[in-house]
Amino acid sequence: MDAFFASVEQLTRPTLRGRPVLVGGAGGRGVVAGCSYEARVFGARSAMPMHQARRLVGAGAVVLPPRGVLYQALSRRVFDGLRARMPVLEQLSMDEAFGEPVELVGASAREVAEYCEALRTLVREETGLVCSLGAGAGKQIAKIASGLAKPDGVTVVSPQEQTALMAGLPVRKLWGIGPVADDKLRRLGIDTIGKFVATSESEVASILGGTIGPALHRLARGIDDRVVAERAEAKQVSAETTFAHDLVTLAQLRAAVESSAEAAHRRLLKDGRGARTVVLKLRKSDMSIVTRSVTLPYATVDKQTIVATAQRQVLDPVELGPIRLVGVGLAGLSTVQQGSLFPELEHESVDVSDGSAPTLQPVASAQDTGPKWHPGMDVRHPEYGHGWIQGAGHSVVTVRFETRSSGPGRARTFAEGDEMLVVADALESLA
Repeated sequence: MDAFFASVEQLTRPTLRGRPVLVGGAGGRGVVAGCSYEARVFGARSAMPMHQARRLVGAGAVVLPPRGVLYQALSRRVFDGLRARMPVLEQLSMDEAFGEPVELVGASAREVAEYCEALRTLVREETGLVCSLGAGAGKQIAKIASGLAKPDGVTVVSPQEQTALMAGLPVRKLWGIGPVADDKLRRLGIDTIGKFVATSESEVASILGGTIGPALHRLARGIDDRVVAERAEAKQVSAETTFAHDLVTLAQLRAAVESSAEAAHRRLLKDGRGARTVVLKLRKSDMSIVTRSVTLPYATVDKQTIVATAQRQVLDPVELGPIRLVGVGLAGLSTVQQGSLFPELEHESVDVSDGSAPTLQPVASAQDTGPKWHPGMDVRHPEYGHGWIQGAGHSVVTVRFETRSSGPGRARTFAEGDEMLVVADALESLA
């Protein structure tokens, strides 16, 4: 799927079509979960700090909180439709999957391209969204081809073409080469897949390890016989680091927890689900393990909430003892709920500058203070129908009334306490 989160926002909020949309947290630690192609022109990209993306895009940027329930619903619609043509799909995330249609065995490149175009038409008719497809002899080639096909296209790489195509691509294009491996290879002058292939397998093994090195070398040479199979959903995602020197101060431990929580969050975004439970794992210098966990009332993908929840569980190494490993795990993976979109209402940012423990700040209930409106919320009015909040403040709220089929809607302003305006289900924007 092309720019999936942002494309869903533009689909269901027609006013945003053609505009630079950034989806993610708007707080100080907010991160971009997805951005439209109009925003990418300015250099914005997923996983970038939101403040940096906003600075790049400028005043025209539209920043919206993620609507996980809506993305999940459209993801299911996309892949249910594709499964009607390809019963077995290996879904990598909410917006990406591999398929291996049996009817394409022995097909020509032209026949494969026609098949792919039919799939793109199916997705567009089922959802109104666009996608890009890549095809090749194996997952690695198909993955690279899909990237070359974006946006809104099809790229078919025949076995006769793949060697020449791969040779000139940056080595980072290889699925499995991350920033660290890329840096190691580039320092040795291995900056393209062609140069990587020209390096002996034994040397690659010494650089990247005896298991991953040879496996990547085979993929780079176009040898990829991995089958397409349905994936069992992971029960959790996590990230942990073992330190060369034990952590002995609270400041050191907090920095390590933040780093692990952010790494786990990045993996969560790739998974496509939200997490309810945040687990902190600490291995002490005597190899004993301390594990603590907090379960939230909703599934969330918000980085600020995840980091703050992990930090709430930190124990001072002065009392606990030196720490050699820090890990953060995210469990209870499920569809993101609407309640998780505005964590700033529930948690203050964790201030660790003075070494004090973070605290959870209670928020007054709606019964006490009236409804709280925030940009991006879905709302409904008995006269004007479904809409979304464009702005709120100074005791007024501005709502743009529109859905997928309405075309660009009209904006209207209401008093903050207007009882006719109520929170709505995000799925109603698909009408």
